[in-house]
Amino acid sequence: MNLPLKLPDPVAYAVLLTAQTAAASILFSMVFPIFHRVVTHLGERQLLDFSDQVPIVVTAALLHCCYWARLKWVPVTPPFHSSFVAHLCFFASRVGLFFGGAFFSAIFFRHLPELDAFPSFGQAVIKFLYVAWTLFGLFCYSLELDRLGKAIEEPFQSTD
Repeated sequence: MNLPLKLPDPVAYAVLLTAQTAAASILFSMVFPIFHRVVTHLGERQLLDFSDQVPIVVTAALLHCCYWARLKWVPVTPPFHSSFVAHLCFFASRVGLFFGGAFFSAIFFRHLPELDAFPSFGQAVIKFLYVAWTLFGLFCYSLELDRLGKAIEEPFQSTD
């Protein structure tokens, strides 16, 4: 099955990867100030305005849509082969996961003082899904960078 709009695979891959990179960059730029606020005000209640939440959810949705469309319809197409660039892709993939893990940890430890007053079950589920949706989108993007790194990495040359 092909994408409804048929582009050559390398072009489609480049478009989807660029959109994923833009979405991940936007997510990081929106979440970093929140992360900073949480870390610098540990133990204080931090409210996230609905006007901040909507763009995060929409950007995470864009990240998911591009990732799953690429996974289903477009093969990974390396523009060239280079061990160094492959290592940069692997590094970028891991850095994204470090940041996501740090953000999740900060959220968890920020709420640790409030464990005596749990939110309602519905609120807890919604908050969990919100954070999980965003982190899973970043995880999928890191997998995409891993796949690109593997495709870019120069094939093993046997010395036999």
